[in-house]
Amino acid sequence: MWQGVIPAVTTKFTPEDTLDFKEMQRCFQYLMDAGCDGLIACGSLGEGPFLSHAERIDVLKLSKEVCGSKPALLTVAEASSKEACALAEKGARAGADGLMVVPSTIYHTNHQETVANLRAIAAAADLPVMIYSNRIAYRVDVTTDMLEELADDARFVAVKESSDDIRRSTEIINRLGDRYDLFTGVDNLAFEALTAGAKGWVAGLVVAFPHETVAIYKLIQAGRYAEALTIYRWFRPLLDLDVSSYLVQNIKLVEAMVIESNERVRLPRQPLQGEVRSRAEAVVRAALATRPVLPQLA
Repeated sequence: MWQGVIPAVTTKFTPEDTLDFKEMQRCFQYLMDAGCDGLIACGSLGEGPFLSHAERIDVLKLSKEVCGSKPALLTVAEASSKEACALAEKGARAGADGLMVVPSTIYHTNHQETVANLRAIAAAADLPVMIYSNRIAYRVDVTTDMLEELADDARFVAVKESSDDIRRSTEIINRLGDRYDLFTGVDNLAFEALTAGAKGWVAGLVVAFPHETVAIYKLIQAGRYAEALTIYRWFRPLLDLDVSSYLVQNIKLVEAMVIESNERVRLPRQPLQGEVRSRAEAVVRAALATRPVLPQLA
């Protein structure tokens, strides 16, 4: 159902801490014009949890407007099943093409609880679901055994695999074949996952470098691995900025430096300062100074 590069977009704010729809529209359209294959709104490790449900639905609606016929997904990542189901229902009513669902964010659910929670959220929205498995961030691992158990529900169509173990991608494919559309959710494992059989990339740094991200994906799909690897090796220091507790500030700094957006974040986050900021700026400057010329793509 889903494949390709689907950015997890950043949320833009005005100086008054309200949603900046004009800037989001500009940034989202830039991604679609570069060849991205959809958008995911209100990411769980981004600022989605810092938004009210109403704000999240507004970001989703804008994403859907920009995506057109391509999928716009809403992230559902709530502490309780009740709140998750409520948000899932709101997303369905607002026209979401699907959901990206984190099984649990506060309480560390066991196997039975994880499966039951995912089933409840899928039933509440009755939409296609991308299961977001990230045992590093959330300490809840959606294992291959769980995926096999959930495979009897056709609403579960995809997996964002973020276990940080590249072997998991092969394990899922070996066990379940093409039952799920397998996406990599770790920027600095993208080449490895895509060459191992992942169909797509839920990307972060794509918001500032969409042409390079799309080029890596398309080159791999065309079997042009050496060309893709050259771009990926250049990209790696930037991609590492996505694997950080400061990923939101890092990515927004990159957007400010590369596409002239802004760094506004919602408290308690604050823009990068001091040595952390200097290191990130140095990575961006080095990348811009050596930015590759991209090959011709079909």
